[in-house]
Amino acid sequence: MSKRMTVIFADEALYTALKVEAARKGRHAKDIVAEALREWLEAREDEELRADLEERRIEWKEKGGRSWAAVERDIERAVSRRETEAKATSV
Repeated sequence: MSKRMTVIFADEALYTALKVEAARKGRHAKDIVAEALREWLEAREDEELRADLEERRIEWKEKGGRSWAAVERDIERAVSRRETEAKATSV
């Protein structure tokens, strides 16, 4: 469903640049504006996600977080130790 909105350009140079770009690309100005708005909204969402991730990283680091490689090594050692114990028990 299409919705209408009037955009008033206070910057005449911006309006002119939009119209020139639309003509050059053979596109409607409204499509260029919609595309730019979509990209801007996505960029804002990405910024929010980056901020959330950074908060989580700081919390993880403060609470003694470990790298995934260290966790994998510990798991491999535990599995190896249990396999060794199982072999010793079955012999």
